[in-house]
Amino acid sequence: MYQPLSILSLARKQPFMQEEIETLQEVVRNVPGSVRYGITRYKKQPQWNIEDTGVLVYHYAKNDPEQNYLELRFCVSGNVYCRQKESECDYCKLNKSKSCIEKVDSVDVLSFSFSANYLHQFAKAHHSPTSLTDNVLSFKHTTSFSKMLPLCGKTRMAIEALLNHTYTDTLENIFINAQTQILLLYSMDCMLGEKVESSFTCKFLANEADREKIIKAREILLQHIGEPITIKALSRKVAINECYLKKGFKEIFGTTIFDFYQSQRMEHAKYLLYDKGLSVTEVSLLLGYSSISHFSTAFKKHTGIKPCELLIH
Repeated sequence: MYQPLSILSLARKQPFMQEEIETLQEVVRNVPGSVRYGITRYKKQPQWNIEDTGVLVYHYAKNDPEQNYLELRFCVSGNVYCRQKESECDYCKLNKSKSCIEKVDSVDVLSFSFSANYLHQFAKAHHSPTSLTDNVLSFKHTTSFSKMLPLCGKTRMAIEALLNHTYTDTLENIFINAQTQILLLYSMDCMLGEKVESSFTCKFLANEADREKIIKAREILLQHIGEPITIKALSRKVAINECYLKKGFKEIFGTTIFDFYQSQRMEHAKYLLYDKGLSVTEVSLLLGYSSISHFSTAFKKHTGIKPCELLIH
């Protein structure tokens, strides 16, 4: 089996001794047929020299397609971890974060493993059927490989958001699902080198205020997972022309508003069914569906399985 090197060792350019490592936080989550992600934060030791590193791992099993997966691994330093983040220590409450005794420098390792079924939705929407990206997303590339490149600016921003958000429980799941997809799209662009970061095609996006409106629109969509909002209403909320909103959203996030919103609803449905153990009826109501059959049809179209199949685990 193909075995890539440890991302932590790659970032330091030498192996770690077990006694050198102090784990500050570890989070792992897995939903069958979707994404498995892990975030581990380590205390940075003074002698460590860490280079921010990203690795794309493509695993292809010719005779066992169910073992096909794409994994993104990242190791970044320069962040600060607060031991009292969930409860907030007195120093943070008093806005004295620079002198907070509970904060320590961290080295952060993130991994995201995507199943072939999950990635198929992105391959279908891709515009260049002969590109390396499309071959990877559809698992038509017949050799396993790892590709290591420096992190681009967009990828760094997505990672920072994942490490520093303050959402919990259901809102945390909605946020991480969305951020993970954005990270995948950015990584495919930056790490496979199909695109280079350049000026926006839509000229109005050169205006920072307009870009912020598009980003705000995405946040509003995530807040309305259970109460669908029309594009017209969304454009009014962020005060931008409806046509500009649709074009700008597609350029910044690589997907249409509808596809993004529907994808987030279905990924959140997986979480509610598999992790929370809610019934199909409960989930369909929470996500704003008028009938169970409409929800079940949408779920199967997105995931390839019926929602009831996630209840058997």
